[in-house]
Amino acid sequence: MIKPAPTVTPNTWEFLRDPMIAPTGFREYDARWKYPEEINLPGITALGMGLGTQMIARGIEPVIAVANDYRDYSLSIKNALMLGLMQAGIKVLDIGPALSPMAYFAQFHLNAPAVAMVTASHNPNGWTGVKMGFERPLTHGPDEMGELRDIVLEGRGQARPGGAYEFVPGVREAYLDDLVGDFKMTRKLKVVCATGNGTASAFAPELFERLGVEVVPSHNALDYTFPHYNPNPEAMEMLHDMSASVTASGADFALGFDGDGDRCGVVDDEGIEIFADKVGVIMARDFAKLYPGSTFVADVKSTGLFASDPELKAHGAKADYWKTGHSHMKRRVKEIGALAGFEKSGHYFLAEPVGRGYDCGMRVAVEICKLMDRNPDKSMSDLRRALPVTFATPTMSPYCADTEKYAVLERLVAKLVALFEEGKPLAGRKIAQVVTVNGARVILDNGSWGLVRASSNTPNLVVVCESSESDAEMRAIFADIDAVIRTESAVGDYDQTI
Repeated sequence: MIKPAPTVTPNTWEFLRDPMIAPTGFREYDARWKYPEEINLPGITALGMGLGTQMIARGIEPVIAVANDYRDYSLSIKNALMLGLMQAGIKVLDIGPALSPMAYFAQFHLNAPAVAMVTASHNPNGWTGVKMGFERPLTHGPDEMGELRDIVLEGRGQARPGGAYEFVPGVREAYLDDLVGDFKMTRKLKVVCATGNGTASAFAPELFERLGVEVVPSHNALDYTFPHYNPNPEAMEMLHDMSASVTASGADFALGFDGDGDRCGVVDDEGIEIFADKVGVIMARDFAKLYPGSTFVADVKSTGLFASDPELKAHGAKADYWKTGHSHMKRRVKEIGALAGFEKSGHYFLAEPVGRGYDCGMRVAVEICKLMDRNPDKSMSDLRRALPVTFATPTMSPYCADTEKYAVLERLVAKLVALFEEGKPLAGRKIAQVVTVNGARVILDNGSWGLVRASSNTPNLVVVCESSESDAEMRAIFADIDAVIRTESAVGDYDQTI
């Protein structure tokens, strides 16, 4: 049996020898721990052996592409993971430091049946984790993660002969070639490239230059201490910095990327931060003209415009609202044959013929540049203003411990459903529906809504509200949702609020 933290503790003899793994690190669609408080290197090796054992048990060919993000400890984590994979009899194809979407690309490029990307994504330094998958372009969902957790924590990882290691050079170059193709801008564009000193710094500036875009650099030097801010284009700190860069440089817009490059954030030419779901509607409008009748998946945190926008309706576009989370969204896009999926956090899932279905911030950047090229008389702010006006909060995350958040959410959902069933109002309006596919999305009779759900990656709840009418109504929705949340003493302070 694996010893769960803190049975084994740092600065002990056992810590250097025995696996230590906090069970809470196995989340809905990837694995994340604070390192080394919640997992040690022998624990990572046990994870690798468990992942290899899962591959064998599922009949997956024993070959896996493995990569790591640009953090000072990620290489050590990857080496420990690869050791466990090789112990399980798996051939490891090490593609070196990478973005998560470059690792997903490597599955196709190298015809590898499995992938494991060592990254903490947008989490701050001190976190580590693994994004993994067997079926291109999908990654582990709750079923696969639960199965892997049980294999690892029950000590059922099985050593087998046949493990091997190969370093595969050139994947970064192939990935960039694939992104650019034969496209070249025909209009002049000046773009702030914001990477927050993260892994995307090694990709995005070169990508823009190859597209023929003038680059305004913003924290593009690789620096795993993240001296300015943690690269997360959903955080207002990064968006405000991008806005300042646009204003100072006169750029056409800014694009910002998170720590592992699978998300993209946008600020327009007027320095206005456009939340990712609204960017998704702008992109969906453009795609709907090219591919009429397309289906677009949006996560439950996203704007209601995917269903109500007149222009999308005019081109026969259909909306499908689904569970938040990159694994859930990728799977849904593939299952229903959608052209694209859009998540408020900035994950976009562009399927054939645009992309391969996995979330790639670089692919989104390319497609936004192409969109602007197809609309040479339009600015990004023109495209923003062309959308129906709604008033939305940022994604807000009050603290709630991993061990408590799902039970807390279950009670909150029951309380919000009870409001609906009892005919009670929210923000002074009648509740028309409560969607419980992922937490509770309380929809009012005018289409405005408020959402509370549990974060799959961090010890938090997630709260988002949107009004179709006014900023005041949006604030009233938040106040009433928050009042219900405050009935739970286990919920702490928000990371940001309105």
